[in-house]
Amino acid sequence: MLAEYWPVLLFIGVAAGLGVVLLAIGLLAGPRRPEAEKLAPYECGFEAFEDARMRFDVRYYLLAILFIIFDLEIAFLFPWAVVFQQLGVIALIEMGLFLLLLVIGFAYVWKKGALEWE
Repeated sequence: MLAEYWPVLLFIGVAAGLGVVLLAIGLLAGPRRPEAEKLAPYECGFEAFEDARMRFDVRYYLLAILFIIFDLEIAFLFPWAVVFQQLGVIALIEMGLFLLLLVIGFAYVWKKGALEWE
């Protein structure tokens, strides 16, 4: 029974070995010229004026999470649209329910004011 797992173990070993070899090549062959500008933190082209640990507005994270959620849900439409003709009426009803739930969720988020940035 252990012989059935050899291809998987071989694949994991080759992937790990390739990763280690590529990292070692990068460390050995890569240029090492540390300068003050290279070692300084990047601050978007201007000098830092506040503490790096300043608090961000929670609305930014909420908006980002909502964007990801709605963007990924819309991405489910592409594979469905490709095989639409082979699926039949039941799949059309299921996708209609999915889109209905998506619209209800979007209306709820909009009504709660999560998309406002003031």
